[in-house]
Order: sequence, then structure tokens, then C-alpha cells
Amino acid sequence: MSKIQASEALKNLKVIDLSRVRAGPNCVRILTDFGADVIRVEPPVGIDPNEAMFAANRVGGDFQNINRNKRSMTLNLKKAGSLDILMKLVKEADIVVENWRPDVKNKLGLDYASLAAVNPRIILASISGYGQDGPYAKRPGFDQIMQGMGGLMSVTGHPESGPVRAGLAVADMSAGLYSALGILIAVIERETSGKGQWVQTSLLHSLVSMMDFQVARYLNEGDIPVQVGNDHPTSSPMGLFEASDGVFNLGASGEGNWARLCELLNKPDWFQDPEFVTETLRVKNRERLNLALADLFKVQSVEHWVDQLNDVGIPAGPVYTVPEMVNDPQVKHLNVITTLPNVYEKDMHYINQPMHLTRTPSKVVSPAPGWGEHTDEVLESLGYSASEIESLHQQGVV
Repeated sequence: MSKIQASEALKNLKVIDLSRVRAGPNCVRILTDFGADVIRVEPPVGIDPNEAMFAANRVGGDFQNINRNKRSMTLNLKKAGSLDILMKLVKEADIVVENWRPDVKNKLGLDYASLAAVNPRIILASISGYGQDGPYAKRPGFDQIMQGMGGLMSVTGHPESGPVRAGLAVADMSAGLYSALGILIAVIERETSGKGQWVQTSLLHSLVSMMDFQVARYLNEGDIPVQVGNDHPTSSPMGLFEASDGVFNLGASGEGNWARLCELLNKPDWFQDPEFVTETLRVKNRERLNLALADLFKVQSVEHWVDQLNDVGIPAGPVYTVPEMVNDPQVKHLNVITTLPNVYEKDMHYINQPMHLTRTPSKVVSPAPGWGEHTDEVLESLGYSASEIESLHQQGVV
């Protein structure tokens, strides 16, 4: 079997994926969807006590979505001879991605210095919970832990609710995105220097970076962000409002939007109201303004208000469930979802990459691999004979 190639964009890159769970596989998914040849290296069945958490349900939507377009080989890195196999892969590769705790790769002999000694052009991308060094470096890190430590939970929810987690893996996904960006920067720089380098990303730093303006407000103005429910912390009117048949989001921030809203609602007196004449005052007097808006919005439907507001250039939108979102005409127009028919005796559905390149777009061309599905072909490509491959299986190395 030839390598899986989803696109022309990164077809010359070969990636060794040692990562698991979400942050690392998300990083690698970006590369493989744009054509990189990815070999997912994972321990044989029964070796990792946590395998049920990240690799057991191979046909489940989550595993399929995050590991499509990859090949898989098994390798027990605790067995003698396994490092030799991995280093042969490294010698031919451009990128290695791992998200172990920082000390693990050093114990295995897979630190950057060791990899660079075999291949000076290698780019090692390390994704960790807290960073490669420092007082928390050896701690295990999960997304929800970072949502708490990174400040996100302190600004999510209503004031009376206490801290609330976000409904998606913000730290994991952002760390994967930042790692992929760092890898591609390193690939471009390598064209000048001829050398690889070590790209480091942590869930904690990534989550803090995603907090962005909330942290910048505190650092520069001393403004401590708090929970404001569905309202925006610095803009008004912006938030969730109830119509006659449901709720919708309104984003009438800025003076232009505010003027258009007053005109649409036939409330010219609001535009002159001393409590509403600036954005800062509208935030300060948000409760009064929101109550006044609620009285007007509740007499018409969500569809009515979303259409009316957008028609005059004021951002507004419905609040969808996931099924409603998937069936929205704009989501369909953007080709957000793609399907591979008759995979594992059923159609499998995947989320396409959100960035579109006109000449070399990403594609989903292959489902996530079976456990170790490509082990033998990878070993054969490295020069191992049929008898040597059989011996490696018998020894439990692969």
C-alpha cells in the first residue's frame, strides 16, 4: 500500500505521530489532511493501561474524526529493539509529534538531542500539560484542569453558578492548533537553516493565550474578568435574548450598530438617553437596557429578529443544537461535513478542516486506521524481511 495522500500541499512531509488522546492527534490531523504522510505509532493491544480512553473504540466517531488519513503501526517501546525501529523511522522523517509528560521521552531516549543526532533536520513537537520544565512540568494535564487553572472557568457561566467548564476541549484543541502552527513555522525556517528544532506547546499556555483580551484587560487596566452569563463583558447590548419561540444572540456593539438598533426598534429616544450614549455607559446600565430590549423582542419569533437585525447590518443568530447546526444551509454550503461511504459497514462522517486553500485543499480520503493495520508494510519499507517481521511479532516488539 502506498502512503495515504489527502492533498498536494504537504505531500513531501513525513510525520511520526507518537501522540494520543486529543491535543497531539488534532495537531497531526491538520498535517495529514493537507497531505503529510503520517504514521501513527502506538503500543500493541493490552500494553497501555489507559488505552480504552483513547484508542479502543476504533470505529467510534471521535477516534475516526481525529485520526483519519493516518497509517498505524504498533511498537512496544519498552521492548529491546523497538528504539532501533523508531530511529529508522526518525531518520527518514521530517516531524515527530509527542504529548507524553516531559520526563517520558528522556527515559525512552527520544528527547530532541537524541533525535537530532540521528536526523539533524528533524522537528520534534512536544505538547504537554504545563510545559517542558518548571514546578508543574511532571504533573499530568487534562483539558478541564487547564480550563480551571487558565482562568476560563472563572469567566464562564453566570455569577450565581460558580465556575463552569466550557462545553468543548478548548485547551486540547488550541494546543494542537498552536503546535501545528509552530511545526509549519519550523518547516519554513528549515529551508533557510537546513536544521530542525524543538517546538514546544503546553495546554496551560495555549489556554491562557485563548483567554486573550480577558487577560490583557487585567494586566493593563487591572480589570478583573468575572462571570457575566450570556452577556459580553465589555460590550452592550450583546448577549442572549428571548423571542416569542426561543432565544437568539444579538451583537449590537459599537456606536454604528447601536444607532441601527435604535432605528430598527423605533427607539430614537434611546440614542439620546444619558445612560446609553456610550458603550461604557451601556455596559454600566446593562440591566435596564436588557430589560427594555426583552419587552420588545418577546413579541416576535427568533427567525423574525435574526432576519431583521442582519438585514440592517447588526450581527444576530439563532442558538442551535448540534443537529440544527449541522443542517443549517450555510454550514452545508461551507462543506463542513464530509462522508466516506461504506466504511466499517456504515457511512462515516468527518469534520473538514476550517481553512480552505484554492489550489491544494485538504481532504478526508481514508478512515482512521485499524490498530497496527500498517505495521508490516512500514517495517518492510524500512528494509525488514518477512522472517524478521515475523520474529518482531513473536517477541512482542510490534
